[in-house]
Amino acid sequence: MTEPRMSTRRGEQLGWLLGWAGGFLWIVALALLFIWRGQWLVGLLGLALAGLGYAAVVFFRPWRSPRTRYWRLMLLPYVAMLSGVPWAIWGFGPEQTESLNAWQALIILPVLSPFVSIGWRCWERPTAP
Repeated sequence: MTEPRMSTRRGEQLGWLLGWAGGFLWIVALALLFIWRGQWLVGLLGLALAGLGYAAVVFFRPWRSPRTRYWRLMLLPYVAMLSGVPWAIWGFGPEQTESLNAWQALIILPVLSPFVSIGWRCWERPTAP
């Protein structure tokens, strides 16, 4: 008896789309905070950054390019998400950056862990011989 073929993989698709949406949520929240504080330019640029980043997520979804390795598909969304850090520093102003140090950049390492854990995989699963 053969196993039924999983045609949609809906859970994985939702995981990709909603997981990245959660990853960009902090940029949206800060952008709304900046708009509320009256920093319209910074806030609107943050919303644009989150929008462009999520557009990259949708455009580079793995089921669209099933043989492309995940690290290539995640590259532009990660660039957009990590560019939110200097954007946020710029938004809070130079007086707030005095308390930052280089050790605080280590928080980025767990964010980059998918490059190591799934980076070399593809959407298309290898078939058994």
